[in-house]
Amino acid sequence: MSNQKKRNFQIEAFKHRVVVDPKYADKTWQILERAIHQIYNQDASGLSFEELYRNAYNMVLHKFGEKLYTGFIATMTGHLKEKARLIEAAQGGAFLEELNKKWNEHNKALEMIRDILMYMDRTYIESTKKPHVHPMGLSLWRDNVVHSPKIHTRLLNTLLDLVYKERTGEVIDRGLVRNVTKMFMDLGESVYQDDFEKPFLEASSEFYKVESQEFIESCDCGDYLKKAEKRLTEEIDRVGHYLDAKSEDKITSVVEREMIANHMQRLVHMENSGLVNMLLNDKYEDLGRMYSLFRRVTNGLATVRDVMTLHLREMGKQLVTDPEKSKDPVEFVQRLLDERDKYDKIISTAFGNDKTFQNASNSSFEYFINLNTRSPEFISLFVDDKLRKGLKGIADVDVEVILDKVMMLFRYLQEKDVFEKYYKQHLAKRLLSGKTVSDDAEKSLIVKLKTECGYQFTSKLEGMFTDMKTSEDTMRGFYGSHPELSEGPTLTVQVLTTGSWPTQPAVPCNLPAEVSVLCEKFRSYYLGTHTGRRLSWQTNMGTADIKAVFGKGQKHELNVSTFQMCVLMLFNNSDRLSYKEIEQATEIPAPELKRCLQSLACVKGKNVIKKEPMSKDIGEDDLFVVNDKFTSKFYKVKIGTVVAQKETEPEKQETRQRVEEDRKPQIEAAIVRIMKSRKILDHNNIIAEVTKQLQPRFLANPTEIKKRIESLIERDFLERDNTDRKLYRYLA
Repeated sequence: MSNQKKRNFQIEAFKHRVVVDPKYADKTWQILERAIHQIYNQDASGLSFEELYRNAYNMVLHKFGEKLYTGFIATMTGHLKEKARLIEAAQGGAFLEELNKKWNEHNKALEMIRDILMYMDRTYIESTKKPHVHPMGLSLWRDNVVHSPKIHTRLLNTLLDLVYKERTGEVIDRGLVRNVTKMFMDLGESVYQDDFEKPFLEASSEFYKVESQEFIESCDCGDYLKKAEKRLTEEIDRVGHYLDAKSEDKITSVVEREMIANHMQRLVHMENSGLVNMLLNDKYEDLGRMYSLFRRVTNGLATVRDVMTLHLREMGKQLVTDPEKSKDPVEFVQRLLDERDKYDKIISTAFGNDKTFQNASNSSFEYFINLNTRSPEFISLFVDDKLRKGLKGIADVDVEVILDKVMMLFRYLQEKDVFEKYYKQHLAKRLLSGKTVSDDAEKSLIVKLKTECGYQFTSKLEGMFTDMKTSEDTMRGFYGSHPELSEGPTLTVQVLTTGSWPTQPAVPCNLPAEVSVLCEKFRSYYLGTHTGRRLSWQTNMGTADIKAVFGKGQKHELNVSTFQMCVLMLFNNSDRLSYKEIEQATEIPAPELKRCLQSLACVKGKNVIKKEPMSKDIGEDDLFVVNDKFTSKFYKVKIGTVVAQKETEPEKQETRQRVEEDRKPQIEAAIVRIMKSRKILDHNNIIAEVTKQLQPRFLANPTEIKKRIESLIERDFLERDNTDRKLYRYLA
């Protein structure tokens, strides 16, 4: 059984011959043709669609599908040619209305005809792969009406003319235009594109080319951008009302090209109104508009960014290299912060916090801040000013904001170690003179510096605070062990760890006997409680409060430096003293002594002594007497308070020298670290890697790196390769 072939069964049609009337097809078609005429003549109310459907069904069934199909095409073509003639005859504004009317009539007729011929649609057309009734009806409309020689160009020109009128401010019948453009879409995407969209885009391009030229000749940049933005909005609105949604990108790109891309350079550089003018005058709205329009075109934002960067660098360069603006360090830094705030606001408000603009701004600030070698010093002086007096009465939140801004400038510094040097000096003076406004603010800034640069950067700064706290405990212990000292002068000593504080040369000075005795007692106490330590008095860093009685019994408490105290105490035993006598008695070095006498005798309102002859400068032949007529509305009078000021040129050179010396071991350590891990490395790669490794602290000089390599070779840390002299080997 399994080997037998399977038999295929097929059911065939009954082969009984059906006799059909020879004129059946013609008669049936005449009925259907008459019905089509009635439908097109809007006289279909008396038709029986069921009967018509059956007739069409029978024609297909009796193999007359081809006759039915060609007949329907011929009949419809005849009607459409007639409609085309009527449309052609319409004049002026009636032309589009007539076209729209006939299109609607054709659509209704087409639906009825499709229903009648539904069986043909499903069987005959499906089997012969001919176009279906509805698509065929649309094609016939396209070929006989839309592409009619007398309609085609006229229709396009009418539509383009209406768009032009609307662009120039006239009101048009948008509903009618929408119906006509929808007709194009219904006829097929290619019809819409070829017969309307492409010519529409070309006409638009020409329109905006001419208009943009007119605008750019007559408007400033801000007004031009407003007009361009308005035109873009109008075109998007136009698409929404009567064009295909896919046309939006195409028409907006035309406006963008003609109104923005083709005029980019001229717009950003426009005199008295371009990008630079907007930046200078804080025109946030115009800047925002420029950003949103330029981002639409290729290289638009890059153009804006480049012009902004160039302007910012030029402006910053003028700011930091102008000697007049560098006179006051606090104002200098405040100007930088104001500029930073300004550009932050521009980027957040107008440029949508664009990261590329933020990066451009950061690189510009880094560029020009480092053009002035005194920037690290000035930023430290700004901090000093704020932490001495500038933060009084300011809420903690606002203090943090100011400190964060300072940190932002600090990040731009290439020579962070120079800032550290100055900051340490200024912090020392604040702590020792008790002039800091807030310990919390001081510590907050140190935490920020630590986060930014690591523990090494701030360890000594933290050590300074530790010393101040330890000194308080030491003084309590000292007075606890010497109760007899509760009467008479009071001594407060701050014991500073040598490594943590800025190194100061010990300046000689003969202290008054009353103070000298106390100092000796403290020395004995301290060395008795701490073994293996040495004390060195830094009299140039101290202050004193002394009570003074002037003529007419007027009493004041004077806050002075230790040197000023030494000078004033001499007048307890003498009414008149010469410069030479004061110098001999105190042994204060001449520059310090002259500065000290100047602040006591030459500052109006603080002149507790008088000098003869009266002049601003101190001479070696001058005489000094107590100013009995001294008066002040304050009981406590501060004289010559030490405030951090800009360094003089020699001091600056000295600081720079100390910084260079401190850098040497850091460069050597970096070289050794790199060579230890790499073993063999060529000269250029060592320079690159050392520079990169030290960048967070300072910008290493290649010449100095080369010197440090030579030094390490001399000390047998490295050696040169015998064959390639630019290759170095690490020696374990």
